[in-house]
Amino acid sequence: MIGVVGVLAFLTVLAMSLAITRLATTALILTGLSEEAARFQARSAFTGTGFTTSEAESVVNHPVRRRIIAMLMVVRSAGLVTIIISLILSFGDADGQTDRLFRLLGLLAGVLVLAGIASSKFLDRVFHRVIHWALRRWTDLDTRDYMSLLKLSGEYRVMEVQVQQGDWLAGKTLHHCRLSDEGVTVLGIYRDGGGYVGAPKGNTEIDAGDTLLLYGRSKTLRELDRRRADAQGEAAHRESVREQQQHERQQDDQEQEHRHRKEKQASGQTGN
Repeated sequence: MIGVVGVLAFLTVLAMSLAITRLATTALILTGLSEEAARFQARSAFTGTGFTTSEAESVVNHPVRRRIIAMLMVVRSAGLVTIIISLILSFGDADGQTDRLFRLLGLLAGVLVLAGIASSKFLDRVFHRVIHWALRRWTDLDTRDYMSLLKLSGEYRVMEVQVQQGDWLAGKTLHHCRLSDEGVTVLGIYRDGGGYVGAPKGNTEIDAGDTLLLYGRSKTLRELDRRRADAQGEAAHRESVREQQQHERQQDDQEQEHRHRKEKQASGQTGN
């Protein structure tokens, strides 16, 4: 009985660890980190692995990101001890090799189920929305440092996107990328070897290792961060342009309604 409790305790702690790293990843994304960088830094902090990279420096030098990573380290210490104790309980009182084998199979089955849940894109989108709402609703963590500075609202945000070799952005000029057609504005480029290009022009080339500071809709920026330099990447660009054109038409309709209301208010005041 104790062994079964140990297996359940281990799986529970593992599930909580996945949820905690997902929570930290979302919080880091809200500070402007790209999804890939945020996930990497959250897992790095939770597992206790240190990396002397420019991404790690961007976390350490940022007060909000530093608080998130510090909380992860505290939780990691308690979780590691619990996992070790759970594994000892799981196999310590097993009655022979057959009992150990069944417990091991149950443990592996539980891990596979959790791995499937963690890799589900649908559940990832659901978790992102829920965690995003919960962070804004119940915490005073000032994750929206860009938002408070730039007065952003709605679905628009500022995000850092690190360009990797093989990404759709790598090796192209800004003019060639035509990001403005997707509703994305490049605010600046952090060069891999140092230096910063503010308000870059169309002939500015994007190199692998650069970090782009982008403004646009959250969905578009997240997709752009994952886009690869292949046929699917080109198709994703065309689809994003189509969605932006539809979004602009909706905005135009909203602006026309706004102007009509202003005109009615003005004519009403004139009549009085």
